[in-house]
Amino acid sequence: MSEMEKAFHKFASYRRTSKVANDMTAKNFSKMCQECGLVDGKAVNTDDVDIAFNKVRVKGARAINYVEFLQAMKVLSAKRFSSKLPEDALQATFKLLEGKEPADLEPVKPITASGVERPTNTSKRLGSDKQHFDKSRKDMGISKLSDLAEGTSNIGNVEEPGT
Repeated sequence: MSEMEKAFHKFASYRRTSKVANDMTAKNFSKMCQECGLVDGKAVNTDDVDIAFNKVRVKGARAINYVEFLQAMKVLSAKRFSSKLPEDALQATFKLLEGKEPADLEPVKPITASGVERPTNTSKRLGSDKQHFDKSRKDMGISKLSDLAEGTSNIGNVEEPGT
């Protein structure tokens, strides 16, 4: 595996749950181009990066593979190093990307908490929300709220209708 392919896989897997990714999203492609110095703000800007990405990706796809990535690099290298021959420009681009990796390499960890536990956990609730649940975390429903006198509010600083 070449240094270029290693850099591709490192940036492709940035902020994704899988450790190794074989395709790169537009966000990660843009991040790679910015962090490696390919975007200089003059010859190549972020719009140019987005255009190159969309030019090489398959219609309807959200990511590009390594072959499409190399095509995008050819497009951007010709723009970034316009005074050089196309092959020399591509080599100069590869030198910018060689051995680079994202600033934060830690992959995103999926949420493991139960979706049912969170809404009914009253220990995290404040104020009047707590009164809707009993000790066993069951919703008391409208019966609890009907105990309130009409025309009053269980929420502080709320004006009643007609005032």
